Order: sequence, then structure tokens, then C-alpha cells
Amino acid sequence: MDEFALIRRHFAGLSPARADVLLGIGDDCALLQPSPDRQLAVTSDTLISGRHFPEATAPADIGWKALAVNLSDLAAMGAEPRWFTLALSLPVADADWLAGFAAGLRELATASGIALVGGDTTRGPLSITITAMGEVPPGQALRRDGARAGDLVCVTGTLGDAALALKLLDQPGLPPPLRRRLDRPEPRLKAGLALRGLATAALDLSDGLAGDLGHILAASGVGAEIDLRALPASSHFNGLAPAADRTELMLRGGDDYELCVCLPPEALEEAQQRLDVPLTQIGRITAQPGLRSVDVSGSTQPQDACGYRHF
Repeated sequence: MDEFALIRRHFAGLSPARADVLLGIGDDCALLQPSPDRQLAVTSDTLISGRHFPEATAPADIGWKALAVNLSDLAAMGAEPRWFTLALSLPVADADWLAGFAAGLRELATASGIALVGGDTTRGPLSITITAMGEVPPGQALRRDGARAGDLVCVTGTLGDAALALKLLDQPGLPPPLRRRLDRPEPRLKAGLALRGLATAALDLSDGLAGDLGHILAASGVGAEIDLRALPASSHFNGLAPAADRTELMLRGGDDYELCVCLPPEALEEAQQRLDVPLTQIGRITAQPGLRSVDVSGSTQPQDACGYRHF
């Protein structure tokens, strides 16, 4: 099967005919029709086998996650998903693997309303690069540089599940909900849209809370104090995470793909009512630079604002 037959067989169905896709897969470029009153949000992520997902991960889960991590970036900007491209490097053109991969990709693309409009396939080590595009009304994008002293620091959902799943991956009895948090993260698209006009700053948690929150602090020129006792955890995490590892998994484990948002105190209740997932206050933005944490004893300690590092 050559490159073009591969694309027709497995991916053509992800390029639907609709008003904003004038020309999808099959030409040198896609032709897109952005909405006249919207700004374009563009993000790109690469997933490498053995680094961003275990090599034994099911192909459908790889397809889902490759798109999910990009949709999570759009969610963090408050953008509505529109289009994406796929660059896929494969050691071999395995028909069964491709069918599974495309099925996982299609499942999330359909659920989120995003259309595949182009890309590339080539032979090489397994690597997936997706570029996703979304739209946001002018002036309503959720950026990293708007946090102000006195804002509340909040997170959606729970923290540490994916990192714990990775830590326990080779042990028997790993609960399926934990494994799903690693393999099939849920991009918080509805939450991102609901936070427009409320949040002063936001990002998604891909490399760990401490490091990602550090990006907001650097961009906004502020500091933060977070309460480790307030970090939200799932029942599976509470039941399985070793006591000595809990804080590190929740602060720096990565792969949560929850949203970390800053809100004026008066906006918290409305934000919690708007969202389709729990929103937990975990700290406060300060004028004093740096990241600090309050531990279980109530003692305040400095924290390194660092998470997962690629280099």
C-alpha cells in the first residue's frame, strides 16, 4: 500500500465536506474558510513512541491521545476546535495498526467537531505530529500573561492520575480508570469555552502543575502560593499512590491535561457553576515573585517552578 492509498483508506473519512473546509485531503494544501469575526488559534504537538506513550499502547489510544493533547491546548486558550493536520511517521504500514489508530483519532475528532484537512506520511520511527487550529472571538483568548495579585489559582478535575498509572504500569491490578487517564486524557474544551470572560490567565497541565503554573507566573510577572492540602485527587489515586510520592506525582507528574486557571475571587462561584467538571481552588497569586507551597503542617516552603523537561 503506497502513501496515497494509505491516506484514502484510513484518513479520508476524517475530512468531512462542510462550509469551513473548502478543500480537504488530496491536494497540495487545504483551503479553509475561517469565520470573519474570529481569531485563529494554532497549536502543534509531537508524540514519540516510548517517550510520550508506552510502546505497548493500543493503536486506538495512541490516535486518541495524539489529538487530545492538541485539543487540550485549544481548550486552554478558550478556542473552539475547527481543523487539524497529521504528520505520521511509521516503521511499516501495518493495516491493523493503522485501522486502530484511525479509529481512535476519528472517535475524538467526531466528538470535538474538528476536521482533518491535510498532513503527511513517511517511513521512519513511530512519531505523530498534529497541528490543530481553532477559533476564538477577538480579545477573549485565555492567555498566560493576565494573572494579577489576589487572583485565585484553580484546577479542573484531579491531579496525578496519569503519572501514577505510568508508575504502576507494569504492576498487576492497575484500575482501568487510572490507565484511561494516561491513555485517553479528556481535553477540557467545554471548560475552556465557559471560562471566557472570567479567567485572567490559563494553560493546560501537560508537564506538571509546578512547571506549568510557573509559565503563568513568568508571563504575568507575579508569584503564587499553593496549598498542597487542597490539591484534588481521585479515589483511585488516594487508594494507590504511595504516601512518599503523592506530592511529587501531583506537582510534577505531568500528563494530567487539566486546566490551571487564575480567577478574581468574585468570579469563582460563577466559574464553578458554568463548568461541566469540578473546579478546585488550590492557591492564590501574589505580588511576591516565585512559587511557594503550604504543606500538611501549615508550613510555607519555596517550590521549584519546574516540571517535566524534554532536554
